[in-house]
Amino acid sequence: MQMDLKAVIEQMETGDQDQALAALQVYNTEMNQCFTFSSDDEEGREVKPTFTRLGELLLGFLNRELQPSCQLACLETVRILSRDKHCLAPFISCSAMSTLARYAGIAGEPSPPSENPDQEVIVEALKSICNILLHNEMGQVVAAELQLIRGVAERLKQCRDPTWNDEVRFFDLRLTFLLTALRVDVRAQLARELHGTSLLGNQLDATLGLCWPDTLETAREGSEGVPPEQLPPLSRQQTELAMEILKILFNITFDTTRRKVDEEEAAEFKHLGAILRHCLMSRADGEERTEEFLSHTVNLLGNLPLPCLEVLLAPKVQQGSIEYMGVNMDAVNMLLEFMERRLDRGHKLKETLLPSLNLLTESSRIHRETRKFLRSKVLPPLRDVKNRPEVGNALRNKLVRLMTHIDTDVKDCAAEFLFVLCKESVSRFIKYTGYGNAAGLLAARGLLRGGRDSGIYSEDEDSETEEYREARAHINPITGVVEEDQPNPMEGMTEEQKEYEAMKLVQMFDKLSRSITTQFSPIKTSSVQLKPVQSN
Repeated sequence: MQMDLKAVIEQMETGDQDQALAALQVYNTEMNQCFTFSSDDEEGREVKPTFTRLGELLLGFLNRELQPSCQLACLETVRILSRDKHCLAPFISCSAMSTLARYAGIAGEPSPPSENPDQEVIVEALKSICNILLHNEMGQVVAAELQLIRGVAERLKQCRDPTWNDEVRFFDLRLTFLLTALRVDVRAQLARELHGTSLLGNQLDATLGLCWPDTLETAREGSEGVPPEQLPPLSRQQTELAMEILKILFNITFDTTRRKVDEEEAAEFKHLGAILRHCLMSRADGEERTEEFLSHTVNLLGNLPLPCLEVLLAPKVQQGSIEYMGVNMDAVNMLLEFMERRLDRGHKLKETLLPSLNLLTESSRIHRETRKFLRSKVLPPLRDVKNRPEVGNALRNKLVRLMTHIDTDVKDCAAEFLFVLCKESVSRFIKYTGYGNAAGLLAARGLLRGGRDSGIYSEDEDSETEEYREARAHINPITGVVEEDQPNPMEGMTEEQKEYEAMKLVQMFDKLSRSITTQFSPIKTSSVQLKPVQSN
């Protein structure tokens, strides 16, 4: 490798474009065949100065007037070098990043694209900048100082311009994601100064190819009237672009639920919520990719202000829709099914389950129809009074089992969901979960001794089944099930035997009391001995 590098450098030091191009093309071909590139091995450590020299020469060439093929070869080599965090020194200066941004077309306020921009050159420059941001903190600082987010945002506005291919769009989005993930100031700048929610909402709209039959109803262009779930799967390119957009939107809306939003913002979020409903009902290419796409959608829905979630119920009821109380429940039912799939998978529940479970909880708290629909699915009228609430394969059983999960967040979230479905009624909560399972949430809320039902929920009709009414007097409130009567241990004993057993019990209590006193007496003595000695 050392001789190859030296040969490349020698050819570039001549300053001749043709010689440099030939050397770089051979080098790039060899290096692109390597899945990874690293200078961490012994040989790499010896030639790091050589990598630095190569980087300096590349930047020197890129600051000259070059033929397109030489531009592309130089940028491809920069991209290869930028895969190794130890080779970034030449590329993290302000001038070097400015050069790369110029080739990426995002330096400052870019002019409208030329008729035939070299998109291969743009993509190689974008990839190099992404690698630098991923591996180097100083590169992140310089990118923020150069306001690269403004340049890339200008091109994102051209989301419906057919000039740009999917690869340019993808790496524009990947760069935006990295900037918003790594820099809080850039995240805030995109969200507020550059109106990121509207900008990226339009990008998602264009990517999915949507039209708007009504204010908050979406359809795919050319398929108006066809429910999203009946449409063909999204293409791989659409899915990849959409997931990048969803991740960026998650970054810039992360604090939305912690602050008040004005009317204009609320309208933007409702518009975005309608698009997310379409995402929720769409399929990607393959089951695994669909789950990933839905996961990003659910994560973002959890960031929307709670009143904006009403858009999930906005579409009119159509043939084949799930209707409940005259409302279209397709989206809510999809969320419930997604949550149960994550629950059944049982892998990293805190990361995978809680976003959807929290979303269902908050939707149930503020939307009566959603709560009643979910209660009919999760807590139907109780008929099984012989098995413990945590035993079985029904969704209620699975959620009750989570109420004793080792992870506190998982346990609390599952309990909160069921508590809200019970309208925060202590008696109803205990009825469906058992006092033992319910104790954790009730203790945290100071409700172990019972409490009045919350007044924020509407009245429901009586949901007690005949089976439950008949068994109610025999149900053990701790376990939540009917238990067989235990035989009287004193049955058949004479009075003398009963008196003897009673005396044994008294002696056992006395022995236990003395044992406790003995155990704690040294602590009292010790505390006396630790008092300061009074001087005469």
